[in-house]
Amino acid sequence: MRNQSPIANDVSTRQETNAYAVERLFSPIDLCWHEASPRERGPILAGSQPGRNTIGVHAGAFAPYRAIATVSGALSASHSPALGNTRPSVNIGPFPQWSDPGKIVALDPWGHRVVDDFAAEIASGRKVQPTIAVTDGRLMMPEIANALRARRLVADGSIVDSLGGVRVTKIAIEPVWWLPGIAERLNITETALRRALVEASGGMYPDLVARPEFKAFLPPIGGTSVYLFGDPVLGNTDTKIACRFHDECNGSDVFGSDMCTCRSYLGFAAEECVRTAQQNGLGIIAYNRKEGRALGEVVKYLVYNARRNAQSGDRAVDYFSRTEEVAGVSDMRCQELAVDVLHWLGVTRVDAWISMSNHKREAVVSAGIEIVKQVELPSNLIGSGALVEISAKKASGYFTETGA
Repeated sequence: MRNQSPIANDVSTRQETNAYAVERLFSPIDLCWHEASPRERGPILAGSQPGRNTIGVHAGAFAPYRAIATVSGALSASHSPALGNTRPSVNIGPFPQWSDPGKIVALDPWGHRVVDDFAAEIASGRKVQPTIAVTDGRLMMPEIANALRARRLVADGSIVDSLGGVRVTKIAIEPVWWLPGIAERLNITETALRRALVEASGGMYPDLVARPEFKAFLPPIGGTSVYLFGDPVLGNTDTKIACRFHDECNGSDVFGSDMCTCRSYLGFAAEECVRTAQQNGLGIIAYNRKEGRALGEVVKYLVYNARRNAQSGDRAVDYFSRTEEVAGVSDMRCQELAVDVLHWLGVTRVDAWISMSNHKREAVVSAGIEIVKQVELPSNLIGSGALVEISAKKASGYFTETGA
């Protein structure tokens, strides 16, 4: 092997010394996940920055686009976001659930407060980035306008205007997984969880097994959008709450496909949330990015073809087995993790649970949140194309008021 020149050796030594100095300057901050204050808990420090304490990157599903923007020169690799004017439009929390061990393991409850809570860390040069954003908005949904015309709802000028515009608080949540808590909730070992994540991603995150001291992970998956109808600050335990967990269905939610009841239930839930807000309550819609029961849209459409092309026809009795034939499993949504958003909002009771799913209900109740009443999708909102789906779901244990 050719010997390096003294100059090269000197440069290498200086680089190693500088890296060591930076590492010492930005030593990792421990994450004490269930501490009752953000200062004691510590910030989420992700990416490749010195002193990181979290595996992964923010908005991981979009990381390839960020890489292309950087390498093409459109984005500076050293860019730091200007967060001074990005504070939440309303204050949410803190609530006792934030520091209750095991209550919140799939999101960072302090993720919307980093501008103020971790100002010192940001000033020192650490890249602390929000994982939750809270803003105001206005929804224009035809279902609400139809409800006004049918006089099921009345415009009040506050929650709903005369055109059917609905005032809401919009929240975007990026998933942050506390791996020990995720493993405990799913009743598996943390080691098994880490290995499975590495293997399923083709080795994308080797630090999951190589750096067990890092307990937080930003998974490269879609997050959750939350829409709050009414006063978003829960200051009264008697506040009436209507809630729907809605898992993404792009074809139905956006384009109106009639193969399922998703858009129908979403519109119905929005009307119920508006009605609850007008009664001084709070309506909550948590919209989770879990297209095709977390199997993905390609698999979803393959299953559509498998159902339609089956020799026996598209039958309710075969509804779930057709998915299993293609994907190997009928559902991967892991509802046990979806409930964290209710803990983050301080919810301890849901008066109107707008869902027929037994899996979602069981997840909420198992998390210690009371459901007073479960609300079925009215039969007049079920299109003919969705009859196979709804019949199969009812047969599998989905809630119906008649039990049929």
